[in-house]
Amino acid sequence: MAIRRLPPVLIDRIAAGEVVERPAAVVKELVENALDAGARAIEVVIQGGGRRLVRVTDDGGGMGPDDLALCVERHATSKLDGEDLLAISTLGFRGEALPSIGAVAHLAITSRPRGAEHAFEIRVDGGVVTPPRPAALSGGTRVEVRDLFFATPARLKFLKSDRAEGAAAADVVRRLALARPDVAFTLATEEKAAVTFPARSDDSQGRNARLADVLGADAGRNTIPVFGVRDEVTLEGLVGLPTFSKANSLSQFLFVNGRPVRDKLLMGAVRAAYSDLLPSDRFPVLALFFVLDPRDVDVNVHPAKTEVRFRDGGNVRALVVRTLTDALGARLPSTSATMAERLVALARVPELEPRPAPLMVQAPRVSSFAVPRPATPMLDYDWRASSSRPILPGLGEEQADLDIAPPSADARADATPIAAGDLDRPLGAARAQLHETYIVAQTRDGLVLVDQHAAHERLVYEKLKAALARDGVARQGLLIPAVVDLDPADADRLAERAADLAALGLVLEPFGHGAVLVREVPALLKDADVSRLVADLAEHAAEWDDALPLERRLLHVAATMACHGSVRAGRRLRVEEMNALLREMEETPNAGECNHGRPTFVTLSLKDVEKLFARR
Repeated sequence: MAIRRLPPVLIDRIAAGEVVERPAAVVKELVENALDAGARAIEVVIQGGGRRLVRVTDDGGGMGPDDLALCVERHATSKLDGEDLLAISTLGFRGEALPSIGAVAHLAITSRPRGAEHAFEIRVDGGVVTPPRPAALSGGTRVEVRDLFFATPARLKFLKSDRAEGAAAADVVRRLALARPDVAFTLATEEKAAVTFPARSDDSQGRNARLADVLGADAGRNTIPVFGVRDEVTLEGLVGLPTFSKANSLSQFLFVNGRPVRDKLLMGAVRAAYSDLLPSDRFPVLALFFVLDPRDVDVNVHPAKTEVRFRDGGNVRALVVRTLTDALGARLPSTSATMAERLVALARVPELEPRPAPLMVQAPRVSSFAVPRPATPMLDYDWRASSSRPILPGLGEEQADLDIAPPSADARADATPIAAGDLDRPLGAARAQLHETYIVAQTRDGLVLVDQHAAHERLVYEKLKAALARDGVARQGLLIPAVVDLDPADADRLAERAADLAALGLVLEPFGHGAVLVREVPALLKDADVSRLVADLAEHAAEWDDALPLERRLLHVAATMACHGSVRAGRRLRVEEMNALLREMEETPNAGECNHGRPTFVTLSLKDVEKLFARR
């Protein structure tokens, strides 16, 4: 078969498949063009999930008739001054978006530059261009895309429902709104009322306000600012508390030189920073902004421009891990503000079963006639029984038969003295222990409920990490080495990792078939059950990833050891022990969650308590 040239319209439709894969990609390209044009307010209207209509209106610089004619030609752009693809400072630069959209849809662009007498409009229908003509528009640019993929019907079969496509387009708008908090955004869809994100200041405070606009007020209240610099790469943004997490990564927003990206290297670094703070199936909420020399990052990897390549990826990863780890570790012990709200919402007033009313027997009236006794004996009610009940002060005789008994024990709140200043500490003063598991502490304006095992687990884990980083973990030799019987495969795995375990103070060696001999344990775990500890480590050994750095593998082992070396649930603590635990939590990094990601305490303000009892 002879080789022939494809017609230009067909070339454009083929190329459009890389740039315009779904309606969300159309929204992304048009909004990025508006931002590059200097817009300060952008309105996005979506109908039919973007299939029927995508309209983007901005108040940017606008275009004259000559620029309108050029903007729909492939590889025509105003965003590259020369031929240097390494110095890109705009969101768009390839000159492919508008001609690609026009090749598969009905495209209409109306624009009016500042100072022009009137606007001009150009149309492209399935690749066929209509020359510019006068039109009406007050200023800026309006781009309408109708009947997306009408020229390539096969692609319509691969789109999802209108709701799903509309949600993807809305997510694009949210990400771009976070990238530019100084620009006002309005999003209108068929399913919901129009949402407006007002313009904010382009600083940490403005980003926090925009994050609250996009994700809700809870996101603004449960994030902390971060800032770091490493080898001319600057990182700034907001990261969520570990106890304020999501079931997916859709609430993670990453920006490189103002460009929203979905980069595997960056997302892996975020996972590493939160690895000791979150369960494996939870994802943090965050917005991170990277600023670096454009020559040190390649954004020309894919036509969609959502992937980037860093010249020094290791440096960027180290910056993310160190900045987030330091910021999360330096904060005071804290948990998500939404936890107290969930606790209040879960609390319900118990429905008490009504007490049966006492059987009222009317005394027979005195009569001169003899009254025969009934066949069934009458029940006698001893009215004198009520007089034996204690009468509360202030109650009259008519209320003496209320079923109110004195307390079964002395429950005075002042039975335990409070050390001076403890009420003003973040975790307050210990007042009681419930079910030998939870510590109740009182603060100046509320109370704190602490899980003693989860809290002490974090303390032991941080001590193991500190000792490992400093000079190794102190060991405690066993007077009589312990022999632990295991599954032969588990015993072999532990023997292979004996060197890693020895670095954490656990010295063991093979001891026959299916057993190991433990000679030394970490000093912090000298009271732990050695057999249970080794058996638990053996179960987890199969999941340890040899590809991980040695440090991460050691921390996995340390996390398991910390669980065995901590105060167990069911142990009764003295007030002094409870207060000592609270004070140590206040001085330990990441004390708000255990190393499995569970919260260690919940704070309830007096307002929350009043809500429980419907006083608010």
